[in-house]
Amino acid sequence: MFYQTEYLKSLQEPEKFWQEQANKIDWYRPADAVLSKDENDLYRWFKGAMCNTAYLALDYHVENGRADQVALFYDSPVTQIKEQYSYREMRDKVALIAGGLKAQGVKKGDTVIIYMPMIPEALMSMLACARLGAIHSVVFGGFAPHELAIRIDDAKPKVLITASSGIEVDRIIPYKPMVDKAMDLANYKPEKVIIYQRKLGALVPSKDYDIDFEEMISRAESVGCTPVEATDPLYILYTSGTTGKPKGVLRDNGGHAVALRYSMEYIYGIKPGDVYWAASDIGWVVGHSYIVYAPLLTGATTVLFEGKPIRTPDASTFWRVISDYKVKVMFTAPTAIRAIRKEDPNGDFIKQYDLSSLQFQFLAGERCDVDTLTWLQEQLEIPVIDHWWQTESGWPMLSNFPGTELLKAKPGSVSKAVPGYDLRILGEDGSELAAGEEGYVALKLPLPPGCLPSLWNNVDGFKSSYLEKFPNYYFSGDGGFKDEEGFTYITGRVDDIINVAGHRLSTVEMEEVVAAHPAVAECAVVGANDSLKGQIPLALIVSHQHDKTNQEIIEEIIAAVRTEIGAIAALKKVHFVSRLPKTRSGKILRKLLRAIVNGEELKIPSTIDDPAIVSEIKEVVHPSLKQTNNL
Repeated sequence: MFYQTEYLKSLQEPEKFWQEQANKIDWYRPADAVLSKDENDLYRWFKGAMCNTAYLALDYHVENGRADQVALFYDSPVTQIKEQYSYREMRDKVALIAGGLKAQGVKKGDTVIIYMPMIPEALMSMLACARLGAIHSVVFGGFAPHELAIRIDDAKPKVLITASSGIEVDRIIPYKPMVDKAMDLANYKPEKVIIYQRKLGALVPSKDYDIDFEEMISRAESVGCTPVEATDPLYILYTSGTTGKPKGVLRDNGGHAVALRYSMEYIYGIKPGDVYWAASDIGWVVGHSYIVYAPLLTGATTVLFEGKPIRTPDASTFWRVISDYKVKVMFTAPTAIRAIRKEDPNGDFIKQYDLSSLQFQFLAGERCDVDTLTWLQEQLEIPVIDHWWQTESGWPMLSNFPGTELLKAKPGSVSKAVPGYDLRILGEDGSELAAGEEGYVALKLPLPPGCLPSLWNNVDGFKSSYLEKFPNYYFSGDGGFKDEEGFTYITGRVDDIINVAGHRLSTVEMEEVVAAHPAVAECAVVGANDSLKGQIPLALIVSHQHDKTNQEIIEEIIAAVRTEIGAIAALKKVHFVSRLPKTRSGKILRKLLRAIVNGEELKIPSTIDDPAIVSEIKEVVHPSLKQTNNL
């Protein structure tokens, strides 16, 4: 009953609860008020407290007996490079980078954009900004120049840090030409572009504003940590797929440190000295929270991986990394597991490695279908935990809790609310719904520490996006329901609900049924406009190898949806494709799919991993386009 006691305490006495967690952090100065409101009537945590996130992540551990412990394992199968850094080595390198940035005029409160691949210098640059009290904004490496320019104009960085190139499996991606184009497009001009030379053969045009990363460090003097207010910004992270004015999610220093430190112990079961691996990218929130900050704040060892779950070199890569570094807990996206399963359906690669160190496997980033979760659990023979959170929250909102009390698993559910999150299912009128009733997933204010306090330079946008639909609640944008025991089921974004002849149906629920077919490796169900019923579901399928005809599979899927959901679901359109369009972080681009299916004018987002797939899906869904060449 530890969870229930802990959860009730967090809601009934939030200030006392979070003060106890804050006591585990080494503050320069304690808070005047644990919870308060600012001049915009928004909640803030630990007002008046002073800290430095880089100090907490590095210097603190050097000073308290972990100087020689490995802080970071770097594994890059795409370059065949492996490195490791102790906490002392990390601190010293970060202090030099911070000194180099200081020499370029970067100071407390300035912003810095980081546009880099998955290399140690990217993490160190983030921590160097934190050391100075500067605000970093990591932009996913490889984003198109237009998207980078939008973020430059919004963040107005003093300098921009980049690298000569990234690598996409076996393809070099030159970054500098894209940065130069973004500099031309942006109205605001950073003073300098600092370039880390990877020497992989990429084109690196020279400009007057260029500074060489290594030369900057060679001339730099190490600097100490700048104390900042707990409520001062640590970073800005722009949500992917943003159009028009970007939505810059803001993260503070104090609440962020407290929440992430808590989550590692309580949710993930990670203690100082353990090895933790989040197989994500620093361009996304998972990378910020669980590659960089949470493991280091905890005194654990983090793994930085530059590669893919398949093709670097094959579907064994994840298991090799776990075995090599004795990973205790891993975190990845369901789409990575689906890709591995497609290549290795019997788990033959898994059996080749010693995975005895791995105690828990976490999944998040998109909803995990039951079939994928079950397959992975059978292969690994350990708890596989699907949990739910957002860029805005910065850490889990719904999860199981192997760090303290492993609750029973319910496939399809992301378990229960994490302490601090008062999660409710609301109806259209804002009233709380009964168990089993599907509605809007909302969180009663205040949100716990670590969540976004606002948007960067856009308080009105923050309030209109998240706080206005239901007064005194944060609206997540997702739908879901709770069962009688309080276990929560997320049914997807509210725009993933379709209306079939007046009946509201979840496309995610249909995806569960479709994905359960043994021939289906991956799928997406979206709503197609229909003159008679308003909308009807349409399924796109990526298949495993199988011995049935496509028509047989289609008939079996249609029958299964009819049996599991009912005739009203009316799934009749099922198409086979070679792959689904995804962001580079692995999320299926359902909004793009809806536009394709309905013949709407669309702009292919810069976040897509393979733009060529759009034409294939158009031809499959609208065969007449192939003849007219209207693609």
